[in-house]
Amino acid sequence: MQPGAARTAIAGLHGERLKVRLAARAVDGAANEALVGFLAAAFGVARRDVVILAGERARQKRVAIFGSPRDAAQLISRNQI
Repeated sequence: MQPGAARTAIAGLHGERLKVRLAARAVDGAANEALVGFLAAAFGVARRDVVILAGERARQKRVAIFGSPRDAAQLISRNQI
C-alpha cells in the first residue's frame, strides 16, 4: 500500500503481492478505510467482506476478501483494477 498517491489504483504486482496506491493519507485510519472501500468495489463485494487481517499500521497488509467471484490475477490481466 502506498498512501498519499495522486489517485487510487492498482500499481501492479510487487513480488507476489498487489501494490495499491491510495489517494488517502495514512492519518487516523483513512488509508485503511480507503483500501477496504477500493478493494470491495474492485472485487465486487460489500465493504464488510473485506477484512485487514494483519498490518493495520504497516505498508504491507494481509487482507481477506470473502465471497468474491473475481481473483486478483484475473483483474490484473484484464486491466480491470
